[in-house]
Amino acid sequence: MTEETAKRRSIVSSSHLVSDEASELSEFEFGLIIASNAFNRWIVRCMSAAGYSDLNTLDIEVLHSVNHRTREKKLADLCFVLNVEDTHTVSYALKKLVRLNLVAGNRSGKEISYSVTDEGREACERYRQIREDCLVKSMGAFGKGSDGEFNQQIGQVADVLRALSGLYDQAARSAASL
Repeated sequence: MTEETAKRRSIVSSSHLVSDEASELSEFEFGLIIASNAFNRWIVRCMSAAGYSDLNTLDIEVLHSVNHRTREKKLADLCFVLNVEDTHTVSYALKKLVRLNLVAGNRSGKEISYSVTDEGREACERYRQIREDCLVKSMGAFGKGSDGEFNQQIGQVADVLRALSGLYDQAARSAASL
């Protein structure tokens, strides 16, 4: 533990997991937990304001992923992009979205490709507008403009999070082999 780290109290949720070699990892994990919960709460509330209060976090993530670039998506592709291991949860979300007429399935042989319906596209657009009004405009408090320092920092954090997902995936594979 460095002298600076020793002087500073770690903000963690599980002090018993703090490592002398990487106390910052415990701080990051606590930050990730609370940010993840806040993000999940946000997307559910945003979609509810858009008129769909029955959707949970995964339903919303799947809807936006199906809508992405207006190309049909297969279950395996959605699971891969969203990094979801339990395909049945995404399958259930797709069935729910089909039932709500937000997504349509197109069977080709054994596989089903999913695309967003007009209603689903409209729901995503309402979500986008609420996101602009409630979230994006609030970011202005951290720095103005799309070229602002805060936007650049958010982009850097996104890069680090994607890299860390690989680290955690590899650690999960290692733990599964024990």
